[in-house]
Amino acid sequence: MDVTLPILILSIPLFMFLFLGLLGMKMTHKLAGVLGTLGMGTVLLLSYYTAYLYFFSGAPEFVNAAGERLQYMVFDQTWLQFTDSLAIKIGFFLDPISAMMLVVITTISFMVHLYSLGYMRDHHGVYEHGFQRFYAFLSLFSFSMLGLVVASNIFQMYIFWELVGASSYLLIGFYYIKPSAVSASKKAFIVTRFADLGFLIGILILSYYTGTFNFTELTSVPVDGLANVSQVDINTAIGVRSIFENSAAPTFMGASVLTWALVLIFMGGMGKSAMLPLHIWLPDAMEGPTPVSALIHAATMVVAGVYLVARLFPLYLMENSALVIITVVGAITAFYAAMVACTQIDIKRVLAFSTISQIAFMMVSLGVARPEIHEGLGYMASMFHLFTHAMFKALLFLGAGALIHAIGSNDYTAMHGLRKHMPITHITFLIGCLAIAGIIPFSGFFSKDEILSSCMGYDWVAYLWMSMVAGLTAFYMFRLYFLIFWWKEHKVPEGHHAPHDQPWTMSLPLIILAAISCVAGFIPFGELVSWNGHPYDFMEHFNWNVATVSLIIAVVGIAMAAVMYRKENKLPEKFKNAVPALWDWCYHRFYWDELYMFITHRIIFGCICRPLAWFDRHIIDGTMDSFAVITNKASDAIKPLQSGQIQMYVWYYLIGVLALGAITVVCLI
Repeated sequence: MDVTLPILILSIPLFMFLFLGLLGMKMTHKLAGVLGTLGMGTVLLLSYYTAYLYFFSGAPEFVNAAGERLQYMVFDQTWLQFTDSLAIKIGFFLDPISAMMLVVITTISFMVHLYSLGYMRDHHGVYEHGFQRFYAFLSLFSFSMLGLVVASNIFQMYIFWELVGASSYLLIGFYYIKPSAVSASKKAFIVTRFADLGFLIGILILSYYTGTFNFTELTSVPVDGLANVSQVDINTAIGVRSIFENSAAPTFMGASVLTWALVLIFMGGMGKSAMLPLHIWLPDAMEGPTPVSALIHAATMVVAGVYLVARLFPLYLMENSALVIITVVGAITAFYAAMVACTQIDIKRVLAFSTISQIAFMMVSLGVARPEIHEGLGYMASMFHLFTHAMFKALLFLGAGALIHAIGSNDYTAMHGLRKHMPITHITFLIGCLAIAGIIPFSGFFSKDEILSSCMGYDWVAYLWMSMVAGLTAFYMFRLYFLIFWWKEHKVPEGHHAPHDQPWTMSLPLIILAAISCVAGFIPFGELVSWNGHPYDFMEHFNWNVATVSLIIAVVGIAMAAVMYRKENKLPEKFKNAVPALWDWCYHRFYWDELYMFITHRIIFGCICRPLAWFDRHIIDGTMDSFAVITNKASDAIKPLQSGQIQMYVWYYLIGVLALGAITVVCLI
C-alpha cells in the first residue's frame, strides 16, 4: 500500500485543526464550516478506499491463500529509542478492526460536520459564537481518534488516547460561559485522568516484562498471520507469549503480573467507555453541543475502551480472570444504565445512559468470547455491535438535536405529538429506536442477537441477565419515542412558530444514517472481522432460538411502552407511586454523584485535606516563619556592632586580641 494514503488520512484533519484554529476567525462562519466539512469528506473517501483495499482487493499483503485477514504495517518509524529492544514508534497499522474503525469514525464525523452547518445557527441564520473554533475542535477530535485506532503500538495509542481526552474537554466545554458546561468538561477530564493513570501503569508493567510496545509482538499473532513484519518482530512475538505461559512467571498478591497489567489497562477503558464506577462524567457531557454528543457517543471516545480490549484480545485470552472482571463490570453497568434510562426526562440523558448500557453490552461480549465458544463469536459480535451501534446511536443523537433545535428544550415534557410536525425526524428516529431495540430486519437485531448467542454459549446466567437488559432497552427507547412523538397533541406556545423539520444539512445525515441502520445488519461482518483473521460465517451459526426469544422480549418491551406512554394516561404515575423508592433511586442515578461528592468533599477535603492544610499552615509555615523571626531579632541585637565609631572598633579589636592571647596562654599551660 502506498504510504501517502494513510499519511493523508491523519494529516488532513490535523491540518484543518491548525488552519481553522489559527485563521478561522479571519474568514466567514460559513466558509470555515464548509472547509471543515470538505476536509472531513476527503478523509472519508480516503478511509473508505483504504478499507476497500484491505477487505476486498484480495492483495496478498492483506489476505493469504486460506482467506485469512492479515495484519499489515503500512509504516512504523522509530520516535524514541530507550534500549536496543525498547523503543516507541509511530506507525499506521491495518487489521480488520482498525480498517473497520476507519469507516465508522469518518462516517460519523462527516455526518456531524455536515449536520453542524445547520445546527450551529439559529432560526434567523445567525451562527453561534465560536463557530470556527467548533470546527477546529471537531477536526482535532477526529484526528485523535483516527490516530488511536491505527496505532502500531500501545504507547502510540496512549498518546492519542490522551489527545482524545483533551479534545473531549474542549468540545464538552465549548459553551465556556455556561458554568454547567465548564463543570462537565472538568468532570470528564478529571475522571478519565484517574482511569488513564491505571492505563499508563498497566502499559509500563506490560512493557517492562515483555520489552516491547508493539501490538504485533504483544498479541503474538501466528507467524502466518503477519505481513510486512520482520523476522525479529515475529521472534519477539513468540518470546512475549512464552514469558507469560511460563509457570515461573512473576506474580503479585496471588495474581500474575499479566493479570495486573491487563486489569489496569482495562481501567483506562472503563474511564473512556464510562463503565461503573467511572461512568459519572458521561451524562454531564451532554452540556456540549448535540453534534458533539453524537460524535462522542457513537464513534469516538466511548468506543475507545471497547477497541482497546479488542486490540489486546489475544493477551486477554491468556488471563481468564481479567475477562471475568470485564464480563462482570460490563453486565452490572449495562443493567444499571438501562434502569436509570427508564426514568430520565432529558432526552439527551436518556440517550447517554443508553450509550453506557450498549457499550457495556460490547464489553460483556468481549468478556465471554472464547475460541471454544462458537469460534470466538463474542469478539466478532462485539465489533459488529460497535459498528451498528455507531450508526443508529448517531442517528438518535442527531435526531434529538433536530428536536431540541425545533423546540428549544431538552425536556420531553416540552415536546409530545411531534410526529405530524416533523415527519422526517419522526421516521428516522423511529428507525433508530427499532434498530437499538433489536427488531428484525434492522441492524441492531443481528449484532445484539450475536452477543446474546455468545452469552448463552458461555453461561446461562449471563444470557438471562443480558436478555433482561435487552428488554429494558426496548422499553426505555420506545418510552422516549412515544413521549416525544405521541402521548398528546403538541401545543405551540403563544408567539412561537410551529416546530418543523430542519434544513437539508441536518435532515440529510438523518436519512443516510437511517438507511445504513436498515441494511447494515446484512453485511457479512464475520467474513471481514474476527479475532484471529479466520472468516466466520455467523449466519451458518445463527441461533434462531435465541433470536426468536430476544425478538419476543423486545416486542414485549415495546408493547409495555406503548400501553404506558402512547396516549396520555395515569399508568406512569401509578407505577411511580407503587415503587417510589426504586423510582427515586433510578431517577437520581442511584446517587452516584452524591456519593462522589460525599467522598471528595466530606472525606478527602474535610478529613484529609483540611488537617493537612492546617499542618502546612501552622507547622510547616510556622516553623519557617519562626526562623525568620529569630533571624530578624538576632540581626537587631548585633546592629550596635556596626555603629561606625572608630573608638568602638578599636575597643572590639583590643578585646579580641586580649581574648585570643588569654586562650593561647591557657592552651600552652
